[in-house]
Amino acid sequence: MAEKDTKETVVEPEEKASKKKKDVQLQKQVEELGDKLSAEHDKYVRLYAEFETFRRRASEERLALEKTAAADTIKGLLPVLDDCERAMKMLETSSDEAAKEGTALIYNKLMDYLKGCGLTEIEAKGQPFDTDFHEALTQVPAPSEDLKGKVIDVYQTGYMLNGKIIRYAKVIVGA
Repeated sequence: MAEKDTKETVVEPEEKASKKKKDVQLQKQVEELGDKLSAEHDKYVRLYAEFETFRRRASEERLALEKTAAADTIKGLLPVLDDCERAMKMLETSSDEAAKEGTALIYNKLMDYLKGCGLTEIEAKGQPFDTDFHEALTQVPAPSEDLKGKVIDVYQTGYMLNGKIIRYAKVIVGA
């Protein structure tokens, strides 16, 4: 029996050594798999971020394209708007109330629709002359000192579409 005990004690350290070796190998494999998982997770996060950036850019480009298409259409309607304004000025002296109301109705409907699309008038009359918004046609002597350098009259109304100028206001400036 004494022999058996020595064999068992001798075998146990070998088993422990082989078990340690297996544990080390398993630990290495766990670390390698962990590294691979981290790398794959990093790739996934980067790909997801790139996709989100692509989706955002595509959406922004689509909106910009829609606005550009609307700008071309609205620019084409501005002469019609100008004609309505001129007709309303001409009809001010007329006694034909039906013509006045009809023209005003058409003008208001068109203007309401265009405002809904983002069109706004550039305020010019009485404002200081600003080359960012106004195009000076001529300078005339200012009727009073406080009108020097300011817009005295508007020859053609200017418009902005969604904050971007699509037509400068053509103005007469006091000198």
